Amino acid sequence: MLWARIVFTNGEKMTGIPIKIKRLPGAEDLPLPRYESEGSSGMDIRAAVVEPIILQPGDIRLIPTGLAISLPRGYEAQIRPRSGLGLKHGIGMVNSPGTIDSDYRGEIGILLINWGRDPFVVRRGQRIAQMVISRVYRAQLVEVDVLDETQRGDGGFGHTGLV
Repeated sequence: MLWARIVFTNGEKMTGIPIKIKRLPGAEDLPLPRYESEGSSGMDIRAAVVEPIILQPGDIRLIPTGLAISLPRGYEAQIRPRSGLGLKHGIGMVNSPGTIDSDYRGEIGILLINWGRDPFVVRRGQRIAQMVISRVYRAQLVEVDVLDETQRGDGGFGHTGLV
């Protein structure tokens, strides 16, 4: 199982929720996702490509990770882009954040897009995304004829100005 352990400055320890993780065939040599710093919210997740993949500007590719997870009911894994790849290379995710539901058991795939100007090479073992484990609350919708009033009302999409 994958465990997150956080140690606070006062020495108190907090153990994260246990998440079962499975390496799929062909990914045995890749490190498991992990928090890269004590304050990280997301665990870096790596590419399990067999050969390098070249993302031309505008290309979208599904990048395998070689991992599957089992989340407890009431949790999700959010797959988010890495800011360094975005800043330095224009690499992002098409569906950001991506959601891994608690009942999904297949391989985690990362939908990368090259929004940059230059080709980008995805290499085996490269950190390409981050995974954040979050609590999910299910809604119970209550249909009504009238919603409560607020100062904002139905103002949206830039209603407070551009600056």
